[in-house]
Amino acid sequence: MENSLIEKYVFGVDIGGTTVKIGLLDVDGHKVEAWEIPTRTEENGIYILPDIAEAIRKKMEDRGIKDSQVVGVGAGAPGPFGEDGTIFRAVNLGWSDFNMKDELHNLVKMPVKCGNDANVAALGEYWMGGGQGYKDMLMVTLGTGVGGGIIHDGKIFNGATGAGGEIGHIHLVDDEPNQCGCGNHGCLEQYASATGAVLVMTRVLEERSEDSVLRGKDFQCKDIFDAAKNGDELAKEALRRYGEYLGKGLAMIASTINPEIIVFGGGVSKAGDILFDLVRASFEKYVFPGAKRTKFALAKLGNDAGIYGAAKLVLDSVNNQ
Repeated sequence: MENSLIEKYVFGVDIGGTTVKIGLLDVDGHKVEAWEIPTRTEENGIYILPDIAEAIRKKMEDRGIKDSQVVGVGAGAPGPFGEDGTIFRAVNLGWSDFNMKDELHNLVKMPVKCGNDANVAALGEYWMGGGQGYKDMLMVTLGTGVGGGIIHDGKIFNGATGAGGEIGHIHLVDDEPNQCGCGNHGCLEQYASATGAVLVMTRVLEERSEDSVLRGKDFQCKDIFDAAKNGDELAKEALRRYGEYLGKGLAMIASTINPEIIVFGGGVSKAGDILFDLVRASFEKYVFPGAKRTKFALAKLGNDAGIYGAAKLVLDSVNNQ
């Protein structure tokens, strides 16, 4: 590879329940290549890290990249992490507690840094995405659940036990009969996720008798937004409530951590500016006055946020040594 003797690289790894995304980047954050391998979760996930190491080594061989040219490997995984790189249980990978950093280091024989996947994705958006140019950022991911990541002064805020940024589990409603996946009741995630929007819409249909294009149908979050755009009054009401829940939850967080910007990612964020319109009024209603100027922005990196963030994680670690 041209200039291979002077180029420096970093690998970013985003471990999901189905696939592992791997990115090869230069140290300035330019993506050289990204690819995926299957996540082999059988036998309690014992093949996942060896498969990653093999994929990285093969890519280095194919591109003629020497060990001396690689700054390190960063990796994000779905679970809480200790400061020493120990992951505390990742159910959908089949993992119990173990030191992921040490094990991956032993396999790749180069510097390794690991972190929670949502926090790592937030770092990616801070570095090269929607949060670029800001030091204090909140990332909120609106998908099947509500994920989050807090960046303070350019660094991930993990909290004492790695649970920092679990914004989906802020308590909002006292009398919620349904249980959240975390075991509690009335969490933000139950109303502000894509599945939460469906729950809110279902309850509106149960409470009111007016016609709706969604009545009697199986529908998803996108269908609610489409119906509202086409003038469906009950869909509009459901989205008003959705925005009230999400805005209130984000106001609580902003009043606590005072971010410069909130970056929205995940499938629901594809609604674009209409999402901001739904959330802004509720946010400004509940937020502490000193945090009202918090900016809203859309995530820019999509599914690559994790590999960018993982790369940044190891770059920061090595540069600070």
